[in-house]
Amino acid sequence: MTGNATDFRTPIRFGQTDFRVSRLGIGSSFTGDPAFIEEAVEQGVNYLYWGSIRRPAFGRAMRNVARKNREGVVLTVQSYSRIAALLAPSIEIALRRAGIEYFDFLLLGKWDQPPGPALIDAAERLKEKGRVRHLMMSTHNRPSLQGHFERFAAKESPFDAFMLRYNPVHRGAERDVFPFLPSSTQPGADSEPGADRQPGADRQPRPGPGIIAYTATRWGHMLDPKKMPPGESPPRPRDCYRFALSQPAVSLVLCGPRNREEMQEAMRALDEGPLDPEETARMHRIGDHIYGRYKPNFAEKGDA
Repeated sequence: MTGNATDFRTPIRFGQTDFRVSRLGIGSSFTGDPAFIEEAVEQGVNYLYWGSIRRPAFGRAMRNVARKNREGVVLTVQSYSRIAALLAPSIEIALRRAGIEYFDFLLLGKWDQPPGPALIDAAERLKEKGRVRHLMMSTHNRPSLQGHFERFAAKESPFDAFMLRYNPVHRGAERDVFPFLPSSTQPGADSEPGADRQPGADRQPRPGPGIIAYTATRWGHMLDPKKMPPGESPPRPRDCYRFALSQPAVSLVLCGPRNREEMQEAMRALDEGPLDPEETARMHRIGDHIYGRYKPNFAEKGDA
């Protein structure tokens, strides 16, 4: 298991990396003001994801928090590049715009089949040059992650983390992703990085890759009163994040706040903790209703 299903406020180790990450991460697509992002970092959110749309304001927020405490934040940049020769220039431009020397993760976005060797080589060269430290991949083809997990377990995967859709409407990951997450048994593997171990110490499970959930509100559908089952009111945004974090396989969940109010609402999920059984059943009811009546904004292979 990757996440901590009982305590959302305490950062956790991210997969097999040395990073300690907050359970909530911030994406850039809707952000126009760096101030509330920087405030959230001061309040404990340390994962920032410069995603599909590289908003200049988000880049400024990354630069500002990195200047204060670069080792205390985990900064990710995404690339949709399908051409290996264009990958490095894209990342170099992002580094200059953000005013930082390296990203902690390069996310290769929306790979429904494994990326080709030329693109992986280009990404690995960025690692060798110190421009990125780790690689991650996102997919809209959930069942394909089973093959990636097999390669991860065999230490043949270039990726240290994966990002996928998971919310009350799209729960297919419970069937075709989470049960297949790898783990191995190595001496002291789940202890703190650098911790001393005595000879003959008990063997402990080594964590699998980091897992990030996105689209927690299903593009706002979970919050829309017009899309609710009869007699149901919409859940709060924080409950959508709590739903994803209540799944032990999930390391962290992304939010996409447009303003300080939305940011603070998302952060309340960290203090309220996991959903209880009654809350979970309600989220399932609403999710099933939406799934059967409202098409997703983007198709996901693995859905019916």
